[in-house]
Amino acid sequence: MSTWRERAERTLGRLVEASAAERIFISLAALAMSIFVGGFVILVSGFVATCSEPFLTRAMLVTIPGSGGWGIAIPLPGSFCYNPIQVYKYLFIGAFADPQQFSLVPFNPAIDQYSLAGTLRETSMLLFTGLAVAVAFRAGMFNIGTQGQLVLGALGSVLSVLWTAPYVPSGIVGGIILIPVGLVAGAAVGGAYGAIPGAMKAYADTNEVITTIMLNFIATGIAFVLVSEYFKKPGSGNVETRAIPGYAALSPSLFPRGSSFSLLVLVGALVLTVGIYLLLHRTAFGYDLRTSGIQPEAAEYGGVNAKKTMVSSMALSGAIGGIGGAIYVLMILNRWQTGVPSYGFDGITVTILAGNNPLGVPLAALLFGMLKSGSLTIDFALGVPKQLVGVLRGLIILFVAMPEFFRMLGKRWVTPGAQGENAVATDGGTPTEGGESDE
Repeated sequence: MSTWRERAERTLGRLVEASAAERIFISLAALAMSIFVGGFVILVSGFVATCSEPFLTRAMLVTIPGSGGWGIAIPLPGSFCYNPIQVYKYLFIGAFADPQQFSLVPFNPAIDQYSLAGTLRETSMLLFTGLAVAVAFRAGMFNIGTQGQLVLGALGSVLSVLWTAPYVPSGIVGGIILIPVGLVAGAAVGGAYGAIPGAMKAYADTNEVITTIMLNFIATGIAFVLVSEYFKKPGSGNVETRAIPGYAALSPSLFPRGSSFSLLVLVGALVLTVGIYLLLHRTAFGYDLRTSGIQPEAAEYGGVNAKKTMVSSMALSGAIGGIGGAIYVLMILNRWQTGVPSYGFDGITVTILAGNNPLGVPLAALLFGMLKSGSLTIDFALGVPKQLVGVLRGLIILFVAMPEFFRMLGKRWVTPGAQGENAVATDGGTPTEGGESDE
């Protein structure tokens, strides 16, 4: 009789060995299951809630098609306030269109530019944070501190733009100078802050999960003190800096003013995605980084400087997170202010869903962007409490991300050869089934 450990290893090993088609099928099945479970939660919540116009009363009429409205009245235990089908319609269609005007037959996309811009804005931000976490994960490092790197990168970007602005001309020329300055400053600050837990891991053998989590709080505290004591906007009651010049902001070009989304940012994020993929798979640095994440002992035996890789991978991860912070202030807020959204923490889930593959991050970020943007319309259009919408969104994220999460655990913990297949090659040159891979 097999033990629980052997059964768990077999299950995790099956996930590790799953092909790309099988992983897509598993994700779609998980998405369908999350919708079903979420619909049940909405229905039950609507049963215990009170409302003036329930969508289902104590008797539900099931009509027979083609009978002119004739049907059977099925008694129900009570009234139900929330319609799960309508909630999902607003959640997914409300991310890019007007749900009330949208129709498939006749086809009317009813595109709402503000909703579409909101979805693409969230997608762009999650692209940066998702890539930041993915780089660290591929190096075998758990960077939970992307949020802190984003916060400090955002502050560094704003301050660099404010300090440089008096010395450059205004208008387009000033924007061409100031925007790169802000991006470079955000990357430098985020990269330096990300290198700290990497150095602590390399030279003091600390646990990077704990240090990066703690550094998130330290980053928030540092930014708060710096702004409130030294860089606060004069006369403001909030803890915020002065606004950057208008010509230094990434303004929308194809979308309405005030939508806070720049198509240039999305294109840049996609280019960065391809660049990170090529860096990981076409360069010596990427090879060292990936092999350190797969088999650190074998990588060090093969000549890889493990300590240098730890520091450099975390610095690169932090730099991407810092760029995300710069984008946040240059495109969305135009200043630094307390209460930076949790893009860094959301990036962890995006990376897990993408299987740590940079090319999978855009699709995962788009799904999360749709959920975040679409959920805003449910609250005020259907009267469904935002807490319930948050539960619904969390269920979808949980169900979809869990298979990839357990696959990651399997790649790290399943004993090589436990599946009764090939053992790890001692020369490291042959891919092994049941062992770890970098896919």
